[in-house]
Amino acid sequence: MAPLVDLLSCSIIEKDCNGDVLWAWSYPCVTTAQKTVVTRKCNSHSENNHIQPFVCARHRQDWFYIQCCEVFDSDKLPRVKQFALVLFTKDFNPQKYEVLCRILSKTYCKTGNPAELLKLYLCVFTKGSCTTQENGTFVSDDFNGRRAVTNTNVRDLIKAFELETILIYTALLLKKRIIVYHHSLEQLLKWIRSFPALMKHRKVTENLFPWVDLVQDELAELKGHSHYVAGCRDSSISSRIELYDLLVNLPAREITVAPHAKESLTMTKTHKEIALFMVQLCENQSYSEAQIISEIADKTQDLLNQLRSLATVETPEGQKMVSVETFKERNLAPAVENFLINLAVAENLFML
Repeated sequence: MAPLVDLLSCSIIEKDCNGDVLWAWSYPCVTTAQKTVVTRKCNSHSENNHIQPFVCARHRQDWFYIQCCEVFDSDKLPRVKQFALVLFTKDFNPQKYEVLCRILSKTYCKTGNPAELLKLYLCVFTKGSCTTQENGTFVSDDFNGRRAVTNTNVRDLIKAFELETILIYTALLLKKRIIVYHHSLEQLLKWIRSFPALMKHRKVTENLFPWVDLVQDELAELKGHSHYVAGCRDSSISSRIELYDLLVNLPAREITVAPHAKESLTMTKTHKEIALFMVQLCENQSYSEAQIISEIADKTQDLLNQLRSLATVETPEGQKMVSVETFKERNLAPAVENFLINLAVAENLFML
């Protein structure tokens, strides 16, 4: 088993019976900026009576996962009403870290001893696994590759938006700025995990922000990216047109294209064919989630192969590129030409 070197830190935040909050323990350390964003998220998602046990978000290039727990009389945590276990990591894998957070949290409830957490944390960091007598076993390798697919739901995403799913697909393909809205944090985090699966040839998670609050530091971080998929719970996001090219309203099942992005997201015959293909794919109950994702990836690859067949201009480094002259020679319909140019730009195949 490989060591889990993607782990960066582990922390415990406690809320006592008086409602006071304390960062009780961290290993090896957390920065002031990390504390600020985690505290904000903890406060934000505990404002209502329903506290979601597990949430994840992004801070700069790192990910963090928060497991919130109620403390009972039988637990060895006197005067503590609730606590949150926080993991900072280098990678996005909610399924993996939810299991690890759960094991660590149960251990802390039963022992009340950060030293026991440290033993498990170091075991996972150095060996990629840990075993407890009562709280189960964690093996990092179990969550790599195929198993990660089980945590997506592309079929339901396509069923929800039907033919309009092509707008999400195209926005991802052309590296546009996508905002995903849902008032429920639980639903937002559940749905947004499926977006990267529509574009398997790219590392969409590098530009994924599952949960963004409309505050200065988080918006500044978002604006530092030329394209992204970002989740938001604030309905006022719909009026912030400068932040998105495409707005996906999950509860309303509506997709809005920003006025400035309408030309680049104009639908062509190819788009309509892919839209129909995706709808028919998810209606076929014999296909598994992994097969649906694979079929969409193959369709995307066909599209990219067609684009690469137009790459006839060679750079000094020997890379074949597509030039605007190539499109002009073919007398393509304006919408088709515009789409192919945007795709070539997104794939770094376009030569001015």
